[in-house]
Amino acid sequence: MPEPADVHFLEAAASLVPSGAPAAPGPLSGERCLELFDAQLGSRHLDLAARHLQAHGHGFYTIGSSGHEGNAAVAAALRPGDPALLHYRSGAFFLERARQVPGQDPLRDVLLGLVAAAEEPIAGGRHKVFGSHPLNVIPQTSTIASHMPRALGVAFAIERAARLGLDSPWPRDAVTVCSFGDASANHSTATGAINAAVNCGFQGLPLPLLFVCEDNGIGISVRTSPGWIHAAYGSRPGLAYFHADGCDLADAYAVSTQAADWVREHRRPAFLHLRTIRLMGHAGSDVESSYRAPAELAADLDRDPLLGTARLLVDRGLATAENAISLYEAKRAEVMALADKVAGAPRLSSAAEVMAPLRPRATPGAVPASFGADVPEPGRTEAVTVAQAINRTLGDLLDERPGMVVFGEDVARKGGVYGVTRGLMKRAGAARVFDTILDEQSVLGLALGFGTAGMLPVPEIQYLAYLHNAADQIRGEAATLPFFSSGRYRNPMVVRIAGYAYQKGFGGHFHNDNAVAALRDIPGLVIASPSRPDDAAGMLRACMDAAENDGRVCVMLEPIALYHVRDLHEDGDGGWLAPAGGMVPIGRARTYGDGRDLTIVTFANGLRMSLRAARRLEAGGVRCRVLDLRWLAPLPVEDLLREARATGAVLVADETRRTGGVSEGVLTALADAGFQGRTARVASEDSFIPLGDAAYHVLLSEDAIEETARKLLTWPR
Repeated sequence: MPEPADVHFLEAAASLVPSGAPAAPGPLSGERCLELFDAQLGSRHLDLAARHLQAHGHGFYTIGSSGHEGNAAVAAALRPGDPALLHYRSGAFFLERARQVPGQDPLRDVLLGLVAAAEEPIAGGRHKVFGSHPLNVIPQTSTIASHMPRALGVAFAIERAARLGLDSPWPRDAVTVCSFGDASANHSTATGAINAAVNCGFQGLPLPLLFVCEDNGIGISVRTSPGWIHAAYGSRPGLAYFHADGCDLADAYAVSTQAADWVREHRRPAFLHLRTIRLMGHAGSDVESSYRAPAELAADLDRDPLLGTARLLVDRGLATAENAISLYEAKRAEVMALADKVAGAPRLSSAAEVMAPLRPRATPGAVPASFGADVPEPGRTEAVTVAQAINRTLGDLLDERPGMVVFGEDVARKGGVYGVTRGLMKRAGAARVFDTILDEQSVLGLALGFGTAGMLPVPEIQYLAYLHNAADQIRGEAATLPFFSSGRYRNPMVVRIAGYAYQKGFGGHFHNDNAVAALRDIPGLVIASPSRPDDAAGMLRACMDAAENDGRVCVMLEPIALYHVRDLHEDGDGGWLAPAGGMVPIGRARTYGDGRDLTIVTFANGLRMSLRAARRLEAGGVRCRVLDLRWLAPLPVEDLLREARATGAVLVADETRRTGGVSEGVLTALADAGFQGRTARVASEDSFIPLGDAAYHVLLSEDAIEETARKLLTWPR
């Protein structure tokens, strides 16, 4: 069935004649107009080819750019060195940006993405994205507004890198551009990113960020209230506002140039409201006639930006109606010929190929010659607490790595709620250790930007419970970037999160949280969970090496209740103090004791409880060894199996919840490996953590570990 937008353009363009009106003054030259028309035509025919490929069983993705082709003017107003994070209807922007950089083949690149071809140059057949390293287009998938905090971070990083004298992938005067739809503008992620950008300007911090809202008035089938975008952003203090008609190329180019030049000069955020239309529905499967009136659909066809540009060309004497149609059909032939060539392109053919970008490229934290003996740090002999070990290691790392920045809520002047970052701002300076606004999405967005800029961010999330409203910045943005760019883009970072339970005198579920499932299922994420001071220091160093050398995204889950603990068994024994270690290899556990009766597998607060329970068990004749997993991802399966087979009986002491907790993964790993011994687990209940002593009714305890261990050893082999 013919596509109405295709038919209407051909019919309407055939009747175009010069209007006789004088050309309106503006910066759009005839040559530029023809160049941008070519990008618009290419974008339209890519959409038509996408539907053709899908109809013939070759394509997979049909969310197109038709009606949004005015964004070619935005690309023309910017420079190819300006980093871009694009809306999924940015086909014309992408083609125009590619025209500015020699040696590109953007039509073929997009078509390869449509058919999920393994040779597609950015995602390698994993997804259809607009992305390119040579074009400075940072790929992002279509999660609503999730790329906007990263755009904030990229803009911030351009200026901060220059202030610190660091190299950056982008010029000193670069502008970051971030495009999104009107429906996305209502998402909390969008409003948070825009608020953070305005707040930076309010503080006098430079932030060269151009927000581009491509407003077609509808999100899938839900209408955006007429005038809402202007009402929400047209008069916001600290946010320069520009409005353009995206269906009028001359207006779109003039206003986009004004907006881009303003941001480049003033180094402040601006909001470009580009009024567009949507043709061909939300996607190929969308039946617009079920929720839009025929008159409305017809009105959009009359406002087709391609028709508007053809009319402009005819009015200026740059083309006749026949020329415009000839250009349109020539582009159709070019795109369809390429589509036929890529239709049978090979796709990813194995799990190994699909997962290749998730594999480590380097070997940070190499396994030491003697298992269980971490690589010592020369000159460090003083026994310290977990908090002190992390603090000193962060300070040393700041001295060693000039691209490292530490930031978050309360981390600078206060030094953190628990003093873990105390003194670091004075040591490294306020440009490298600084406080942020209280918005976890913006904290992680800054990290995403710093990492993409080649720096080494160490953001802090104040409590694990605070992560959950921003977890998609790790899952949907940080972890997916190398996957959807075939490793060409990476955003190294080490996210420090204070977590778990057992705080004395300070509780409630916002400050005590044992929910880690949202992190454990993220592919490629490194999750460190140290218990002791030497491990905390060494694991932090390993994470920093993995981030810096391999671009990995790492999370340090730090047990709050162990930050300042000094003793293990009796008051004053100093059994929880240790010198700050030098390196702990990623994915390797640590064994305490050599008992032959029982292996207790645990981590974080569970280690201290298990060691205390093991002492009582041994007093009753049960000889235990305790395995501290240390790493929740990758899980140290090799060490787990060795220690399990050494005793033939395994008890998993898990302070996280019974459902979705770490013990599920441990027991599954044992089962997958064919472990035939006895197994049991004791875990915290599937409950939120209440205030005060009530918490101990639902949390893992030493008594529960000891009791379950004794029961397990009575079971028949």
